[in-house]
Amino acid sequence: MTPAQLADLPDEALIDAVQRQTFAFFWEGAHPVSGLAPDRRTIAAARGDVPFDDLVAIGGSGFGVMAIIVAVERGWVTREAAVQRLNAMLDVLVRATCYHGAYPHFMHGATGATIPFSRKDDGGDLVETALLLQGLLCARQYFTQDTAAEASIRNRITWIWDDMEWTWYQQDGRKLLYWHWSPNNGWGMDHEIHGWNECLIAYVLAAGSKRYPIDPVVYHRGYATGRDFINGKSYHGIELPLGQPYGGPLFFAHYSFCGLDPRGLSDRYADYWELCSRHVHINRAHCVANPGGYQGYDAQCWGLTASDDPDGYSAHAPDTDNGTISPTAALSSLPYAPAEVMQALRGLLRRYGDKAWQRYGFIDGFNDGRNWYADTFLAIDQGPIVVMMENHRSGLLWKLFMSVPEVQTGLRRLGFSSPWLDRGA
Repeated sequence: MTPAQLADLPDEALIDAVQRQTFAFFWEGAHPVSGLAPDRRTIAAARGDVPFDDLVAIGGSGFGVMAIIVAVERGWVTREAAVQRLNAMLDVLVRATCYHGAYPHFMHGATGATIPFSRKDDGGDLVETALLLQGLLCARQYFTQDTAAEASIRNRITWIWDDMEWTWYQQDGRKLLYWHWSPNNGWGMDHEIHGWNECLIAYVLAAGSKRYPIDPVVYHRGYATGRDFINGKSYHGIELPLGQPYGGPLFFAHYSFCGLDPRGLSDRYADYWELCSRHVHINRAHCVANPGGYQGYDAQCWGLTASDDPDGYSAHAPDTDNGTISPTAALSSLPYAPAEVMQALRGLLRRYGDKAWQRYGFIDGFNDGRNWYADTFLAIDQGPIVVMMENHRSGLLWKLFMSVPEVQTGLRRLGFSSPWLDRGA
């Protein structure tokens, strides 16, 4: 089906088609041994013109697990094939090198050996591990049949989950979580996890751990601090409770909320449905106003977040805008702004066609004014498209994740309110 034909489909059929084609990144494009997600694939790789790269991404694999659950539920793959794939992934994950329970950002897809992200970033990555666990815990909730293969999934996920030493990443008991630790470089990265960003999921999981739970003060005096936490200013007439000026890149509204259901989720700092919805609408309003005069920006072409761009890779946002639109930004925002996202989805298909729509769905980004179109697809951008579109359609991943007992424990310990806690789901 051509992009123009896709654009003429009814909403549900169009969403399904986009999800299914994007899912191919995690099914056809996965590592041939383990099925773990590559960090990125090129258009040439999607065609089979180049061999597989052994580098896989831990956070991206978490989104991949969630996408596989969607595929089973939607009938794109059989349950048996999905169970086989997940067990192959776990075969590598359980023997992979980890660092006090945390996985590295990148590793070898067949052996589980660490592949350094940078010279000092050659050990545990707490946030990438949290994103992986978000997906694995959903799988533990979904694959509940009384078979040896599904029991293997559940048991090994619980083993990985229980072994994650969240308190180690407080760096000797400090009231804050740290992003990295390495046996070679220790705490040399010195990357504190605080301010409003994509890392809420790490604090919720850390608070819900049975063996290594953080004290709630680590959330309140660690994460909920800093110049980029409380905001309270208005942008394009929309008040933003938390976060950077203009909200920052849109993945802040996606990554943690692939599993955490923002509907009715609140704590002493914010209503997270309102926060994320306002962030999306500010991002869209900026693109429509287009103060930078970038070519192509309008109500049918908007969305700024981290992605490849003509100069490499950058976390695009209204205050760091260079004219690059990242399709995942709008598409993964479907729950927060359905009408506006569907307008953008159809607009991207009609306006850019095969320039933007390829074998694994939409390319990672494009800059119309510079006549640049990415030849890449990234796991951390493709995954939220499949997952957040499904959460809009059925709430599937929200239902699974919010029913995890340890997640509910973490939310309660940190002082969150949610309809899921009220019903004891």
